[in-house]
Amino acid sequence: MVAGQQYAINEMAGLLGLQTPAGAAAGIIDTLLTDSRKLVSPATSLFFALEGPQRNGHLFIAELYKKGVRHFVVAQPVDEAAYPEAVFLHVNDPLKALQQVAAAHRNHYAMDVIGITGSNGKTVVKEWLYQLLQPYKNIVRSPKSFNSQLGVPLSVWQMSAENNLAIFEAGISRPGEMEKLEAIIAPTIGILTNIGPAHSEGFTDDAEKLAEKLKLFKQAKVIIANGDHPLIGEGIKPYPAVFFSWGKQAHNAVQVLDILVKEEETVIRVKQREGDPIELIIPFTDQASIENALTCTTVLLWLGIAPASIISGMKGLQPVNMRMEFKQGINNCIVINDSYSADLNSLTVALEFLQQQARGKRKTVILSDIPENKGDALQLYHTIRELLQRYGVNRLIGIGEKMQAQADLFTAVPECSFYVSTDAFLEQFHSTQYLDEYILVKGARKFGFERIVNQLEQKVHETVLEINLDAVAQNLKTIQQQLKPGVKVMAMVKAFGYGSGAAEIANVVQFHKADYLGVAYADEGVELRKAGISIPVMVLNTEANAFDALTDYNLEPDLFSFELLQAFEQHVKNAGLKHYPVHIEVETGMNRTGFAVSDMAALAGHLKDNEWIRVQSVFSHLAASEDQVEDSFTLHQYELLMEAVGVLESMTGYPFLKHIANTSAILRFPQLQLDMVRLGIGLYGISGKERVPLQTVATLKTTISQIKKIKKGETVSYNRRGVAKEDSVIATLRIGYADGYSRRLGNGVGKVWVNGQLAPVIGTVCMDMTMIDITHIPGVKEGDDVIIFGAPVPVQQLAEWIGTIPYEIMTGISQRVKRVYYGEG
Repeated sequence: MVAGQQYAINEMAGLLGLQTPAGAAAGIIDTLLTDSRKLVSPATSLFFALEGPQRNGHLFIAELYKKGVRHFVVAQPVDEAAYPEAVFLHVNDPLKALQQVAAAHRNHYAMDVIGITGSNGKTVVKEWLYQLLQPYKNIVRSPKSFNSQLGVPLSVWQMSAENNLAIFEAGISRPGEMEKLEAIIAPTIGILTNIGPAHSEGFTDDAEKLAEKLKLFKQAKVIIANGDHPLIGEGIKPYPAVFFSWGKQAHNAVQVLDILVKEEETVIRVKQREGDPIELIIPFTDQASIENALTCTTVLLWLGIAPASIISGMKGLQPVNMRMEFKQGINNCIVINDSYSADLNSLTVALEFLQQQARGKRKTVILSDIPENKGDALQLYHTIRELLQRYGVNRLIGIGEKMQAQADLFTAVPECSFYVSTDAFLEQFHSTQYLDEYILVKGARKFGFERIVNQLEQKVHETVLEINLDAVAQNLKTIQQQLKPGVKVMAMVKAFGYGSGAAEIANVVQFHKADYLGVAYADEGVELRKAGISIPVMVLNTEANAFDALTDYNLEPDLFSFELLQAFEQHVKNAGLKHYPVHIEVETGMNRTGFAVSDMAALAGHLKDNEWIRVQSVFSHLAASEDQVEDSFTLHQYELLMEAVGVLESMTGYPFLKHIANTSAILRFPQLQLDMVRLGIGLYGISGKERVPLQTVATLKTTISQIKKIKKGETVSYNRRGVAKEDSVIATLRIGYADGYSRRLGNGVGKVWVNGQLAPVIGTVCMDMTMIDITHIPGVKEGDDVIIFGAPVPVQQLAEWIGTIPYEIMTGISQRVKRVYYGEG
């Protein structure tokens, strides 16, 4: 959902070369909606029914109509008589129609538009340009990293007459995509950040990838890039635009004279051809930040910004946090930390994320002044009020002189309070004022809202498990793309979501349209229901003492024996319920729980015409689907399930879902997908040896509490088993076996990632501490982050080191380890 300028529905139709149907009611559109879950303003939304590999937007028309949406762009036939007040615009491809609308909207404006592409750094350059140019321009820019075929048109739709500069990203993954984005963005100023190995899968080589990216600059007046890169220089030659390059070589428009990297900053001297040298200081030391700063400097020089202003702006550059974290807060609150920027675009994205996560719970927003100094300030805060109302915010805490001055505008928000500064707010802060709610902290950097986040956070030690919710969603989509049409997905969130947080993971997969959830015990399902999860939940380990919880919270039990079946059926009768949904487990070779195949006739006789319970699914567990040696046994299990299903279907006389495939079977045995699959460890980014591009979800991190030097022959930790073979440097980490870091990883078995290298564990892992040898890793300091597992050290590697499986590592992370959730929203 992205809101922009207002168009009458007949104008929108005109942008698509269509006419509105005769007699259609006049309507105003200001919101382009592509996701039914993000509906906020039904009356003014135009819904594009996009068609994806697993989800078809046309299926959500009825739901949206009930919620008040009256304008639709569709490709498939619709029973329009069923929607008498709706206007349907019929097109061949709704995504192309969305892009066409955005392109037409872009053409209404003659302002400068900066288009950014490249292998890396697009979002950082965009955000830094915003920081640097915001004092001089009224800027519209891509929210977060909206740079795809869908994200770009939604970004461009935000352009309005109040803006005098636009900055948009464009990302591609294969040939043929950039032409579509170029038609939408039509940049006058082109920026190529770099060309490198990222996102190379769809291209034969860097030359082809560069040629495709440069197509963004078809209409640009100037192209800004690194002129020292030979491929870039050659690739730009066919373009009529001015090549305003930067680099160390003398031919560049902006020549880099010196780069001096210090401990916490970098000094860069540059010179424009006709100007004097400029000395810049940036508060970063990594190579990527240096290159991004040089790109931004070159843009500012092209735009004619005074050198003194460039020097001042570069010194004040702030890190770009491209994710929203949400953390466990005080008094059972959830804190969503987006305290790095404040503008209308990012506020809208943050409020969408808040709405998605809160799901009916109380919502508080702590918001600073919006430091935009162009346009009508009163209109700006009117718009903020409308956004807060749209997203159902219960309480606003406004901080800053401008927020306080506009306090009267926000009377429609149920609870409001205002403070002139962050210090003034913190002076009256009382933790008891916050209870069982979601709190969005959104502020411009100068307000220092990290101090507010620190007060709201639940205090725990410095070992954290970071959970990337965007990766969870992407892994679900990746697996869905492996499925045959119509196959449902049960997402397994048992064992506290494999250690990652059941309610948080369940919220994401529910939002992204998983069909079922699977938990181990009824109390896990109860917690999900209390957290606002509404989709069906199957409970695998059904216990008689949990029957009340099952029926009270609409949880569906796995029944695996006649005794359990009869007991639960009696409970349903006593509760006055009928046709309660249950799942039948069949034993096919795991030899754990389940009805025997030979029991099927008797079971079917009991289930037939049963008015108390109704079978939702029949399933079994594969014992070794990941092991190629056991493939014949896996297929034998499948055959036994189908034999059991045949008996049950023929005798009960009604259909039900059938499922047996876990993550590895989904990937290795497409014929086993049946009606539904159970996605377990793959949801968390682990797929075994199958080559599927799953993303890392969980990163376990800690910090270094102390560094000390010891002599050759000295020992480390209990039992003196860690012996220094040379004069050594030892770092102590704030993690131990009480946190879930196994003692089996001690004495050199395990390794951790510190300062870009692997460091071995030395000595025995203690309850709360672990020591590592950093003798040959320079630059390590006390307080530095250390990655225990994550992208650089896959959890599969830890499991291999100690002869176990990733499941044990993931589920063994202690509850005392704080979970930090983040995503773009």
